[in-house]
Amino acid sequence: MDVAVLAYDGVFDSGLAALLDVLDGANAMRGELPEPPPAWTVTRIGFRRRIRTAAGHLVETAPVAAAEGADLLLVPALAERRPDALIAHVSGPDAMPVRRLVAAARERRTPVASACTGTFLLAESGVLDGRRATTSWWLAPYFRKRYPAVTVDETRMVTVSDGVTTAGAAFGHVDLALAIVRMTSPALADLVARYLVVDERPSQAAYTISAALAQSDPTLAAFEHWARTHLDQPISIAEGARAVGVSERTLQRAVRRTLGTSPVGFVRDLRVERAAHLLRTTDLPLDAIARKVGYEHANTLRILLRERTGETASALRRR
Repeated sequence: MDVAVLAYDGVFDSGLAALLDVLDGANAMRGELPEPPPAWTVTRIGFRRRIRTAAGHLVETAPVAAAEGADLLLVPALAERRPDALIAHVSGPDAMPVRRLVAAARERRTPVASACTGTFLLAESGVLDGRRATTSWWLAPYFRKRYPAVTVDETRMVTVSDGVTTAGAAFGHVDLALAIVRMTSPALADLVARYLVVDERPSQAAYTISAALAQSDPTLAAFEHWARTHLDQPISIAEGARAVGVSERTLQRAVRRTLGTSPVGFVRDLRVERAAHLLRTTDLPLDAIARKVGYEHANTLRILLRERTGETASALRRR
């Protein structure tokens, strides 16, 4: 498979390196399998012979014309954390060559893939319209608002939708590269993950900070603050709406527009997030934690917590 990896000024260094390193590792390890898949031919392409990454490193590239014969175009993330600046860049003249390159690839039916802020470049080029996608969990409210034609599931680490693959936050580039390998050889992807000591991470949900998501909307931020002070009580959405000075319908719309869920779902996420924190940082029994976050029965909380990964799952097994 011929893979074109786009390098452009301001690219996120670790994202670019992760894609190159995982694919290089897959090529190096494929001989360990009894029936190895074909090797990947990886070409770094750019709009100039030499580009400068966000960290100031110079990267040599081949002309972007090489993408025309590629079987896959990979677009690493832009190193920009500020939502307003990110949107201004991906929609502005500096990113126009990237947008055109991505759109042209899809017109040729060439699969494209990106992670983190790079998903904004894909969305801005129009190739995600009508498709499912994921992005960095903390950028999802801004993504959802700007690209209403895209069905966003920020809990996913990797999504594949009609030839377009997207992955989550910054180091989701590793998950993205492994997903590319897995499409050809699941056995090789597992082998590379073992050598790199990378656990399977199908979801970003365990890493989400609800308060950070809420800050993108004043109504939601006020409701989030109110809800946190009432987590140990039965919560009335109507009462919460009155407390923040809006109608229940307005609150419903604000939560749906920003988070893609309902106020009830958002409160549930806050409760699970708080319970996970108490599991990691205290020795309280699960029954006591459940009561602190508004659940009468610990088993209800246990079921919700099982959906989480990493430290939370480990802590739950010890209770």
